[in-house]
Amino acid sequence: MAPEERRAALISATLPLLREYGTAVSTRQIAEAAGVAEGTIFGVFPDKVSLLRAALMHAFDPRPSVDALAALAARADLRARLRAAVGLLRSGMRANANLIAVPRDLLADDAVFRDHMLAGRRRIQSAVAGLMEPDRARLRRSPDAAAQLLLMLVAVSVFPGFDGGDTFSDMDDEETVSVLLDGLLVRSPLLPSDTESTR
Repeated sequence: MAPEERRAALISATLPLLREYGTAVSTRQIAEAAGVAEGTIFGVFPDKVSLLRAALMHAFDPRPSVDALAALAARADLRARLRAAVGLLRSGMRANANLIAVPRDLLADDAVFRDHMLAGRRRIQSAVAGLMEPDRARLRRSPDAAAQLLLMLVAVSVFPGFDGGDTFSDMDDEETVSVLLDGLLVRSPLLPSDTESTR
């Protein structure tokens, strides 16, 4: 196996274990999952931290999400684009939910990793904003600001405790998009204030 293939295989074997055990995962567990001798790991990575760091960088690589979001641009309807985007974002966040605390344990002082995370978030936000750009004239805020709000709505629905509880854990894709585009007012039946405004 070529060095890059071995590296990719070790990262692939590490990620599920990192999600399950956090930084307590052992190199023995990783070697068993990868089907290699434990010493093989240290022929590719200098230490366990380097392997875990590489696995985290892979898990938080924004490219797959950015590419998937870009593929939604062909959909004509703004709501349809955003519903599909919310589904993709929610799925990605759920997959990495158990990894969010790992960087604080492992990479608290790693400026390169921190910059990688921030740049990844910006790229995803930009991709979501791109989905809204054709409808810019219909939006009260810029596509970039609307994208930031959408990402926040998805985050509070995925991460328990993000908002101090699980208030938004039952928000589905449709409601998330509706809250962003329509706000929180129930439109039917008409509220008294709405009735008065139509007179």
